[in-house]
Amino acid sequence: MEGERRERGREKAGSDTMSLQRCQAEWEEIDREFQQLQETHKVYKQKLDELTNLQTICSNSISKQKKSLSDLKHNLQRCIQTSSPKEVEYIKDIQAQIKERKQNVFFDMEAYLPKKNGLYLNLVLGNVNVTLLSNQAKFAYKDEYEKFKLYMTIILLLGAITCRFLLNYRVTDEIFNFLLVWYYCTLTIRESILISNGSRIKGWWVSHHYVSTFLSGVMLTWPDGLMYQMFRNQFLAFSVYQSFVQFLQYYYQSGCLYRLRALGERNHLDLTVEGFQSWMWRGLTFLLPFLFFGHFWQLYNAVKLFGLSSHEECKEWQVFMLGLTFLILFLGNFLTTLKVVHQKFQKNKDKVKKKE
Repeated sequence: MEGERRERGREKAGSDTMSLQRCQAEWEEIDREFQQLQETHKVYKQKLDELTNLQTICSNSISKQKKSLSDLKHNLQRCIQTSSPKEVEYIKDIQAQIKERKQNVFFDMEAYLPKKNGLYLNLVLGNVNVTLLSNQAKFAYKDEYEKFKLYMTIILLLGAITCRFLLNYRVTDEIFNFLLVWYYCTLTIRESILISNGSRIKGWWVSHHYVSTFLSGVMLTWPDGLMYQMFRNQFLAFSVYQSFVQFLQYYYQSGCLYRLRALGERNHLDLTVEGFQSWMWRGLTFLLPFLFFGHFWQLYNAVKLFGLSSHEECKEWQVFMLGLTFLILFLGNFLTTLKVVHQKFQKNKDKVKKKE
């Protein structure tokens, strides 16, 4: 009995010794890896400092180039008045190259360099660098933005249907309106970050989301009452239609953008939008009737609200303000879409004339 106990004690002591040796070997391996990690991190910090210096040099060089090209362009414009036809042709060629560099080449370069945020991003995020340095990071952020729009469009469609046909409560209306405010605010922030990273989305389709944020905010503050109830169902029905059209647009625009990117005709950071652009012409013209119907529905909303604002029992400032905002949305959407369609018809006419 005593012998067995001693034997087990010796086995345990041997096992503890082996365990300690394994722990010691594991610690030595971890320590070696730690030493390598320190060296790697040291190199990383050096490269990071080099990268920061290169960014500063590139940014300063681009600014200097822009100033020099602007001065040269001004001098060439003065020279063109006293130049021969051959010299004028040479000057125009230089001017075309200057325009290409300022509008495209420098734009692509600056997409990979840190830059100061615009007023809106400064107000929302502060002076934080939002530039994504790799193409992979830019595309991942752009794809995440597109998925966010798609998922939120579906959620807003279901929310509008629920409020319109199932739940006639003020609290559910408030939740839906708050969701609209949050959605459009988030879109404006994400789009500003994408623009800082080289996306060429601009013009009315950027301003459109700011106006929509304001409209949703006014709807959120509109108190319940006779005027609100007289417009509620019309607004929710419009929201259902708008979300449905936005879902259609996303589905078909994303497919069209994929084909154009594969052909090298579109930038990889181009986005789907709520309106109509020239690149959508091929295969997406069937969307135009849906878009124009939505635009005129916005006009109908404005007319309805202006009528309610003159009602003898109307005391809320939100009624007239919403009417004005819907009118702005109609004018912006309708005129921009009409401009794109007109430009496309003009280009098609020019192509036909050249062939003739």
